[in-house]
Amino acid sequence: AETLQLVGDKAKARQAAERADVPIIPGSPPVDTLEEALTIARKIGYPVLIKAAAGGGGRGMRIAHNEQDLTRLLPVAQREAEANFGDPTVYIEKLIQSPKHIEIQILADEYGNVIYLGDRECSIQRRHQKLIEESPSPFITDEVRKKMGEAAVRFAKEVGFTGAGTVEFIVDKDMNFYFIEMNGRIQVEHPVSEITSGIDIVSWQMKIADGQKLDIKQEDIKQKYHAIEFRINAEDPETFQPNVGKIEKLYLPGGFGVRIDTHIYQGYEIPPYYDSLIAKIIVYGENREEAIIRGKRALKELIIEGVKTTKDFHLKILEDDAFLNGTYTTTHVDEKYLKGE
Repeated sequence: AETLQLVGDKAKARQAAERADVPIIPGSPPVDTLEEALTIARKIGYPVLIKAAAGGGGRGMRIAHNEQDLTRLLPVAQREAEANFGDPTVYIEKLIQSPKHIEIQILADEYGNVIYLGDRECSIQRRHQKLIEESPSPFITDEVRKKMGEAAVRFAKEVGFTGAGTVEFIVDKDMNFYFIEMNGRIQVEHPVSEITSGIDIVSWQMKIADGQKLDIKQEDIKQKYHAIEFRINAEDPETFQPNVGKIEKLYLPGGFGVRIDTHIYQGYEIPPYYDSLIAKIIVYGENREEAIIRGKRALKELIIEGVKTTKDFHLKILEDDAFLNGTYTTTHVDEKYLKGE
């Protein structure tokens, strides 16, 4: 519980990363006053990111390009952090412009054994929330991938983590990577790593909780496929506004290289109270091109009538040059598809 509290506090997690010799973005400890925030921002330089210490999913996060922005947005971020996480604590980080968001899946047992299961690229996002994940990243080299994996293992050992977790990084245009947080749980996108590594992450989480020892060595982990996950959200594909209602007709795609994770069924009533995610389509192939072709086929076969979904958005992304050549960044969707907001 103490470890989960530590990794859940982004400010303390940054300190742990520094101790573990994991690169971190220039930033600050928690700040309480505007004067502290202004002093830190002057030191590291604008633009800066105001982040909720207990945050996630883009909540409690604001970008300040100058002192006027920081003065206006600091209390906004603090109120949002308090409302969403019960903790108004925020800290300041240097903003890395148009980065990649790449994470490392790890498994760690109580005997000090920690392995990483490869990387996941999560840079197709809207408003800091992930929409598509793929593995391996089409951007980083194998050398950088190995360094990120080793850094994730060092961090997990530093904090004494056990179980299945994800260490997340941002990567700049020169492939410099920086720790941003650790999620001490299985994430929505874990199927991507299960497919590419051949490891049942959910099963191993339970085995580790049962006190069993990891019998998998790092050298046993081989990248077998390229996998892509599409989050099917009950949202308008143009505005991403949530959409509720009854699913009048449902057809889920299948076949070799296609996995569906969902709880919905024909006649299901989507309530307004929860996250808009209603299904995940995971596809894989011998290479990225094959996975993309399979993704197009699966998305075109998917039928959900009665509510709007992000299906058409995903099909649009699969024709997007920045996605196809792997140069897309975390700002791509907001700048190209939501620029009218």
